[in-house]
Amino acid sequence: MKPTPLLIAGLLGLAACGPMPGAEVSRLLEQDGTIVTRGEGPENARADACYAQDVTPAVIETVTEQVLVQPPEIAADGSVRAPAIYRTDTRQRIVEERREIWFETPCAAQDDPAFIATVQRALDARGLYHGAITGEMDRRTRAAIREFQRPQGLDSGVLSLAAARLLGLAVWDPEAARSALESDAD
Repeated sequence: MKPTPLLIAGLLGLAACGPMPGAEVSRLLEQDGTIVTRGEGPENARADACYAQDVTPAVIETVTEQVLVQPPEIAADGSVRAPAIYRTDTRQRIVEERREIWFETPCAAQDDPAFIATVQRALDARGLYHGAITGEMDRRTRAAIREFQRPQGLDSGVLSLAAARLLGLAVWDPEAARSALESDAD
């Protein structure tokens, strides 16, 4: 069987995607409230995929108010015999709950310079990335990814698999590759 470009891309993606079932878990990135792991994720996570966990802390508001404990004593002529007595009450309330979400991310998006350069070019073509194509996941690249993903409901600088597909990037799909290999073997 002659290797096709799709098969070669699939095999390269397999090498970049991470451990197979039973392999060790590794953390690829911990930054800005986001953790990217290989071999670990949500309950239904595939062992051969990478996932990012984005944690948004709760927003807490502190409210302070003066509460009247005793009204002032006023004399018949209108003078104040005793001033009012107040106490200060301070309480906190949660304005927005803490959010923790998992999403699948292309493994190559964290450490493959060729893939990161492709992401930078795709974001540049959409007017979101303004800088040199370096192949490094730097602050500027993460900001452009965040800007691209925000309208889809994900406020993260880590590229999601869904966003990679929207950018038109060929993303490794292990199930599709296995099926293609099996059908080619027949």
